[in-house]
Amino acid sequence: MHYPIFTSIVNTVESQLGKRGIDTNKFRTWEDNKIHATGLELIINLDEVSDFMHSLSINFDWDSFRETSMAKELDGMESHPFLKIETLTKSAVKPTIDVEISWLFDVDLCQPKVSGENGNYRVEQASRWMESISNKVNDLLKDDDIITRWHIEIDGDENGRYLSAINLISYFQYELTSPKSLNDVKHIVSRKLHDLLFKANKVIFLSDEILEESVAA
Repeated sequence: MHYPIFTSIVNTVESQLGKRGIDTNKFRTWEDNKIHATGLELIINLDEVSDFMHSLSINFDWDSFRETSMAKELDGMESHPFLKIETLTKSAVKPTIDVEISWLFDVDLCQPKVSGENGNYRVEQASRWMESISNKVNDLLKDDDIITRWHIEIDGDENGRYLSAINLISYFQYELTSPKSLNDVKHIVSRKLHDLLFKANKVIFLSDEILEESVAA
């Protein structure tokens, strides 16, 4: 399937990241025709930005119904291929884009081994700073209608249990109901991406502050 509107969104994201001098370890679009969906996955390295995170993952999800809904509203989209498909044109889906942001923590730097300690002290310490970060992030994003959660995996070694994966995930959704042209879409996406990156950096900063104090304690 061909998604000219989403392609424009992808190109705008790539261009805006380039203007900000942000290099990506991964920048990949995907498409699944079985579920009429498409998306963009990107990963930004944070080794030079954060002392306790190794990367930031951002996923954009889209589908043919949203593409069609927006195509019906945009000038110059009369020849869009989806407008010839009745099942798509009859859909009343709002043109929203779903964005998932994941902050991927470095499990070794966040859980230093302490001489003489044993048992589950690393998990117990992590639970405390994770709660502090959750409180700060919830306050930071309180005006956004989003869901934020932790994804963790637990493992063990001779020194007790520890977290083998620590990811903080936020789910955003943006309605794209006002644009009348592809240029309008590009402008809106640029603004939303700026907002997302600003919030992502704030989460990195406050997390580093909390972890700096926690790890040094």
